[in-house]
Amino acid sequence: MNMKRNFKEMEKNWKKLMGIAMMFIAVFAVSCDKDEDPIVDEDGFVVVREDLKGELATGDNVVLESGTYKLTGRLVVGDGAKLTIKAGVKIEATPVSSANDFGAARYIAVAQGGQIFVEGTSTQPVVMTATQTIPGAWGGLVLAGRAPINKGATAQAEVSDLTYGGTDVNDNSGSIKYLRIEYSGFSYNSEKEFNGLSMFGVGKGTTIEYVQIYEGSDDGFEWFGGTVDASYLVVNNISSEVGDDLFDWTEGWNGTGENWYGIRTNDGNRGIEADNNANNHNATPISSPTIRNLTLIGNGDGGVEPQAIKLRVGTKANFDNVVLKNWKTGFDVQHDEGIAYVADGSLKATNVRFIDVETKIVGKNTAGVESDITVMITENPAATGAGAGDALPAWAQGWTVGL
Repeated sequence: MNMKRNFKEMEKNWKKLMGIAMMFIAVFAVSCDKDEDPIVDEDGFVVVREDLKGELATGDNVVLESGTYKLTGRLVVGDGAKLTIKAGVKIEATPVSSANDFGAARYIAVAQGGQIFVEGTSTQPVVMTATQTIPGAWGGLVLAGRAPINKGATAQAEVSDLTYGGTDVNDNSGSIKYLRIEYSGFSYNSEKEFNGLSMFGVGKGTTIEYVQIYEGSDDGFEWFGGTVDASYLVVNNISSEVGDDLFDWTEGWNGTGENWYGIRTNDGNRGIEADNNANNHNATPISSPTIRNLTLIGNGDGGVEPQAIKLRVGTKANFDNVVLKNWKTGFDVQHDEGIAYVADGSLKATNVRFIDVETKIVGKNTAGVESDITVMITENPAATGAGAGDALPAWAQGWTVGL
């Protein structure tokens, strides 16, 4: 009798224990589901995993932790706000309903005073891409800072309409490391297109390292003034829809670029298009970057202007350790100011290696008269460029695509 009663008590206790266990399992399951909930409230800004868009305001500190987020409109990091993107995160821009629906353009922009922190790694880069894997499917990434420009004290960015420019040489828009931007270059019209990464008046306090632009329909990287340095950059274009330059600067950029690798197998434009100011060639600050360890590979005579490096409207530059392969023209210098800068040594290129380049260098003044500017270049057949001559450098392997 006692044994029977003890058995029943044991059975009862067992059921209680099972009930408690099931309760813990249910709580754990709910907790896990909550972690995967696509809606997260961070300091007033609501992140919706399947509908990422909006404007981060002062005090917002949003972190995209893991997985994939669908970009369904513009995402703007406003003054005093921060956006952090952890390693391995993918942001996919969805298609606009109509090619003419410009107000619905998908892009990510950081306004003056805002900051972005892209925390990718060589094994887990952050990827900004599009669900439609075609060039021009979405805008790209835009940074607007408070560093000097020569378009005016300040100006409005040609895409995003954000204000940029100022007097803070060391302005800090954040840090970008191991980022891949794919299928960018959404076009408003033939004169107004997004680039892959657009830097408007970005300051030297900003870090930009290990960034690839893949299959963007406009320029890969473009600097509009500013002082930011940028290292370990890759641009590669294949599709026939891609038609502009790999690298581009204008409006008084005065930074340093190191370890750049650009290659195109299509009939696009130049490797580098470099300007000071089209309206005033002598506008200050004058574009005068230093570019070290550069490899540019073209498509021979293919393209509208198949020049490796075009320098015009008053830009200066100092190039060192350069490999140029498979271009119709290596260096093309235009306008009176450029010819004068070659003469005084403020526009020069040392340790240059030419491989299958039809014309190494050509110069024309503003009137279009050719000038002998061969003094600008010093050749070195052992130049390594971005690190491996005309081959893909070791630092670009593993986190990039299409190479």
